Amino acid sequence: MTDNTILVTGATGTVGRPLVELLLAEGAAVRAVSRDPRAARLPAGAEVVEGDPARPATLARHLDGVSAVFLHSRVIGDRAGELLALAKERGATRVAALSAMNIDEPLDQQPSRFRGDRNKEAEAAAVASGLSWTSLRAGSFASNAVTSWGAQIRAGDTVRYVHASFQEAPLDDRDLVEVAARALLTDDLAGRRVELTGPRSMTHEEMVRIIGAAIGRPLRFQEIPPEAAERAMVGRGLPQPFVRALMDRYARAGSRPHPVAEEVAKILGRPARTFAEWAEDHAHLFADNN
Repeated sequence: MTDNTILVTGATGTVGRPLVELLLAEGAAVRAVSRDPRAARLPAGAEVVEGDPARPATLARHLDGVSAVFLHSRVIGDRAGELLALAKERGATRVAALSAMNIDEPLDQQPSRFRGDRNKEAEAAAVASGLSWTSLRAGSFASNAVTSWGAQIRAGDTVRYVHASFQEAPLDDRDLVEVAARALLTDDLAGRRVELTGPRSMTHEEMVRIIGAAIGRPLRFQEIPPEAAERAMVGRGLPQPFVRALMDRYARAGSRPHPVAEEVAKILGRPARTFAEWAEDHAHLFADNN
């Protein structure tokens, strides 16, 4: 096994997969964790190993030679401390934990917890691990627009959703991945809780309009009651507790601008990618069904 290897949990997901690709491009040795390596389809060059981060003992044999760990707060569940203790015993020196900007809000007001995220626990475990740590406190992902509105946009020109004036500062997933790679490959961000957002706060309605410009179709935002949105989202298979917490979050925030952090630009030495750039680069995800 190669020394100075980076262990990536959540390696087949929205953040993990591009992180594996970027680390490989940077010349790092990557050990990517998957519950089903045969189905992982990760880039050539990654060492794909079988294990379940929520059961750290299944990863023990894969920790030799690991110098840094990317800790995904959803796949690890409540076992982050145990995994990091095992990694430290075998020589790891660094951890980057995926967390969230709303980590300090009451737990029942954090919608992502109802989909399995344990951001608070992952950050706390990283800080207490004795490793050089970084917490990546991400804001709302730009790619959430696909989950929220993709099916409607593919089917027509009207997006029916709640709270047209609710504001986010959507973070391009690629910017998060680049910052995560910096935290794993260098000591630049050691001991920091880094808040990451896109460069501008914007409303739901504006985000839909920007997607329309990217795909060359004028889109219309039609505001609907939260109860109707909740029924539609649960009907698409989203957990009702998650949807209810999300609706409550919208209601609490109203139309206040979302705080914008400048860390992406400071860390990467370039401006954070705009939502318009993200939409143009991902227009294919909104292509109609015909």
